[in-house]
Amino acid sequence: MLGTLSRPYATVRDQPLALRSVSMSEFRLYNTLTRRVEPFAPVDGSTVRMYACGPTVYNPAHLGNFRTFLFEDLMRRTFALYGWDVLQVMNLTDVDDKIIRKAAANGQTITQVTEPFTELFHQDRRYLRIQDAEVYPKATEHIPEMIALVETLVANGTAYVADDGSVYFAIDRFADYGKLSQLDKREVRAGARVAQDEYAKENAQDFALWKSAKGEDEASGAAWDSPWGRGRPGWHLECSAMAMKYLGETFDLHAGGIDLIFPHHEDEIAQSEAATGKTFARCWCHGEFLLTDGAKMAKRVGNVATVVDLREQGIDGAVYRHFIFNAHYRKQLNLGEDSLEQSQAAVRRIGTFARRLAEATGGTAALADAAKRAEDAFRAALFDDLNAPEGLAALFTFITEGNRELDAGGGDVAALAEARRVFGVIDGVLDLVPAADNTDGELAAWVEERLGARRDARARRDFAAADAIRAEIVARGIALEDTANGTKWRVG
Repeated sequence: MLGTLSRPYATVRDQPLALRSVSMSEFRLYNTLTRRVEPFAPVDGSTVRMYACGPTVYNPAHLGNFRTFLFEDLMRRTFALYGWDVLQVMNLTDVDDKIIRKAAANGQTITQVTEPFTELFHQDRRYLRIQDAEVYPKATEHIPEMIALVETLVANGTAYVADDGSVYFAIDRFADYGKLSQLDKREVRAGARVAQDEYAKENAQDFALWKSAKGEDEASGAAWDSPWGRGRPGWHLECSAMAMKYLGETFDLHAGGIDLIFPHHEDEIAQSEAATGKTFARCWCHGEFLLTDGAKMAKRVGNVATVVDLREQGIDGAVYRHFIFNAHYRKQLNLGEDSLEQSQAAVRRIGTFARRLAEATGGTAALADAAKRAEDAFRAALFDDLNAPEGLAALFTFITEGNRELDAGGGDVAALAEARRVFGVIDGVLDLVPAADNTDGELAAWVEERLGARRDARARRDFAAADAIRAEIVARGIALEDTANGTKWRVG
């Protein structure tokens, strides 16, 4: 980034709480359970405890999956903007039917299948600038907690043991079954069993909590001892056990893709609330599908694009973030041929404005006014059910007005500082400055130190030393420009 600062603005996490409380309005979210937008706040008033269903690590997560993960990233950053802390748990499903089938086909253990894709998920997540969750629990590391949950359900009569040692949840023994998906109870086929992890949405049946081990389970390392014999957990069981371990029996928010409402989240509610007698999650929030040419992105239909594809094409993670945030998380979004080109242009404009803020030496009172309007509009949009499109509109209005005031010149240092602060607040949530316009803080500190040494060398007329320092800086991939106002620099 050009300028004497590596980052001329502070992000949300850098803001004191007093600054983060500006223009506070009631926070509202759409609750899938109630089917309405309603006030939301953590039960303790300070920390949002949220669970987000993570990837099943047997293949690369595709861009449709990452639409969900980006909506959850937007959510946690917006919570921070509001002034709340966040405790986010995102599970990694590393044992299920698909993983075991792949392990059997390749002659591998489930660990050999899942470890490379777990690492790839984190690489992809970082490329898209998705913040770290506080906990990434793996299913295979929480088998005792899952067994304990099943024991509770068997003991209270909401689960039963089949002849083969598998354990099923009896949906007709849980009165609220179907409340999340609003399933018509007349369609429920109580007493019919389903063992597989994926089944038709109209096929509501008793679901497997614990599956008796088969030969391929044993061969792939997907079998554990239990009171009912060797076996492994069902997919739904994993999330309940891990959510309650890290967040408690009742927590603030459960998030995921809309395709998880039934059966996965419905079954999580049933087994959790049947075991504890308490509300599992106070609010449920779901993101819509990403489509490609009008069809849901899915591995089984072959229309899958991945973050690796973005990297190989040189598409900055900020570009995909912009594309996703162009649509409200509850609206379907289509990935067309020119979608990312439009976002590339938008991100370049954001980067240019960031550089102008870095280079500017002063502003105008109107610049500070534009910044205030932008911050108020941005907060109002994001605090009203995470309305990212309106938040983007506030940002680009600010860029238009800000460029006009920067063109006008002006020496108001306080106004410029306010514009930089507001830009930092907004970009701290959206994170859309392209990578080429961001610099690492450690690198920036080193560059500034070396430029200071170069100035000293030139002041004492030791031009050989000054030239050597310049060469040292350039060798680190830094471009320098000597101007009447001092030396400007940028990466690349």
